[in-house]
Amino acid sequence: MNKAALVIDLEFWHTSEFLREYVPRDYNDMVLDATIPILNLLDKNKTKATFAIVGQLAEKYPDLVRTIYNKGHEVASHCYSHRMLNDLGVNKFEDEIKRSVEILSAITGEQPIGFRAPSFSVTQPTSWVFKILKKYNFKYDASIFPIKTILYGVSNAPLIPYKPNPDNILLNEVNADIIEFPATVMNFVGKLMPISGGFYFRIFPLWFIKYALRRVILQRPIIFYIHPWDLYVDVPRINLHFLPKIITYYGLKYAMKKFELLLNEFNFRPIKEVLFLSD
Repeated sequence: MNKAALVIDLEFWHTSEFLREYVPRDYNDMVLDATIPILNLLDKNKTKATFAIVGQLAEKYPDLVRTIYNKGHEVASHCYSHRMLNDLGVNKFEDEIKRSVEILSAITGEQPIGFRAPSFSVTQPTSWVFKILKKYNFKYDASIFPIKTILYGVSNAPLIPYKPNPDNILLNEVNADIIEFPATVMNFVGKLMPISGGFYFRIFPLWFIKYALRRVILQRPIIFYIHPWDLYVDVPRINLHFLPKIITYYGLKYAMKKFELLLNEFNFRPIKEVLFLSD
């Protein structure tokens, strides 16, 4: 049984909530330079993944999206503009999801069934998202982070895939339409620890990441996520305060090699396959 999902969040590096206000107008989006090596590595390892793609990026790089799809990877929606749901509100979000679906469907010829909210911004105040996802025929969401952080997270959220009650996302509703695949965390000496990718992948040593994922996968499916800029050593250096600087640049030098070694350790699959939603 496939129990390890891999998702690549394909977005412009400058749309991170920690970077948005710092990035100069003449930024290099480095999308192709950062993404093509990941596609080549996945080919080398015969690994298929989910690519959650921002609509604005898909508009600019339709050939890249088409290549991803033609290689057998799942294409999911990562919204249109990579704005957090609490910033968008209900009406703007619906406009964005409709636009995202139209763009991705036009490129691939297939309706996306998966959604990833920018910056894990599905929380109780934005639980209205599930009704809109149902309206646009989505089957799953992978946006709830079951630890509260300074930017995102839902304390006490379930750790296993479940069907959230739209009025209380802490509750499993068997008859709900959308499956939630929460970010993978590990119970470590009584506290939940994030281990599922991104900055957390870069800051922790590889031996610990492998140990943690092996431990969790014995209990439930895991989901590991990465951004192309998490693995790209030439991310443009800009003048940042301490925290954004650490989150953006720490561990880039060895990240691609770590990722390659991780691919050798787990049989990663697209989210829809782990959730048994494949055709």
